[in-house]
Amino acid sequence: MACSISQSILVVGGGLAGLAAAYRLHRAGLEFTMIEARERLGGRIFTAGPAGEVSNDGFDLGPSWLWPDMHPAVRRFADELGLAFFPQHADGAMLFQRSQEVEPERYRVLRQEPPSMRLVGGSGSIISALAARFPQGRIRLGARAISIVRTIKGVMVRFQVADGSFEDLETGHVIFAMPPRLLAETMEFDPAPDGSCQRLWRDTPTWMAPHAKFFALYDTPFWRPAGLSGAAQSMTGPLVEIHDTTTASGKAAIFGFVGVPAQYRRQGGGKAIINAAVAQLGQLFGPEALTPVTTLYKDWAADSSTATSLDQVGTGHPAGGKREWVDRNWRDWITLAGSETAAHDPGYLAGAIEAGERAAVRLIDRQIDKSVLPTAFGQ
Repeated sequence: MACSISQSILVVGGGLAGLAAAYRLHRAGLEFTMIEARERLGGRIFTAGPAGEVSNDGFDLGPSWLWPDMHPAVRRFADELGLAFFPQHADGAMLFQRSQEVEPERYRVLRQEPPSMRLVGGSGSIISALAARFPQGRIRLGARAISIVRTIKGVMVRFQVADGSFEDLETGHVIFAMPPRLLAETMEFDPAPDGSCQRLWRDTPTWMAPHAKFFALYDTPFWRPAGLSGAAQSMTGPLVEIHDTTTASGKAAIFGFVGVPAQYRRQGGGKAIINAAVAQLGQLFGPEALTPVTTLYKDWAADSSTATSLDQVGTGHPAGGKREWVDRNWRDWITLAGSETAAHDPGYLAGAIEAGERAAVRLIDRQIDKSVLPTAFGQ
């Protein structure tokens, strides 16, 4: 059924995809409102300081690496926002841990081409740069969308706020900038999407949702003078892949991906993982690694704004490619724009930018073609 959009656009989700969509809408002069369930923006992008607070010069508890030479949209976006890259540190030997009973083996690090890059200030710098470009009052934190109903004028979205109360917002179109699987589990639709659509949402893995990251912060990167890159691979764990994550400003740290499955992390608890991870770093990098200034630990499988019951076991990477994410009953009223819906690089930061911009362009083109979306403010 054809329709026209007569009201503002609601963006549900304040991660990179949602912010990229809102940025393009704003630049085109289209009115939008954004709601985000968390009390912070960024979604799976979370750059934290030593106390776990949001930081403009911290450590990436979520995605960190980018490849701007492979992803022109990432380069263009960073240049547009005035952001700078620096290379992932890789000078020195890599360690390989076969068991805890023998000394780790040393190997020369092969130069990666193109090199993995990081954003100065952390991945969160792209989030703060985008948020700073929006008018005040457009973004509402601590607002979790729970249902959407078709109305005569458009759609009505109900969301729950921090004090537990509910509010309704009528809008012309909704961009769901969130993982499809999370959308399927947390949102009630009236009418319900068809079965094939719901199966596609539930069958799409949420990138990073089953994983956990551990960080050990130090006064200095003591491993570098010892000829080590800070990189290591382990067959024993709990950390299976380890890297130097020292910031561009020189704050020293090592991080590792936790290889313990989510259900066992949940049973053992975060403290046990942290203690075992510090002990492992001592085995790899020597006694100095046993006394970090502090540690950070983020279990994404325990984050209800990221992971669902289906994300507790890793099921691979989102497939990518062009897909029909919305059935004909909802196609004119909602757009899916989570990173997993990107045709290229789904789940990654480049995919989030692609998906968010694609959603915005669809609505901008509709304004040009039909002149049905109002201009709320200028460039």
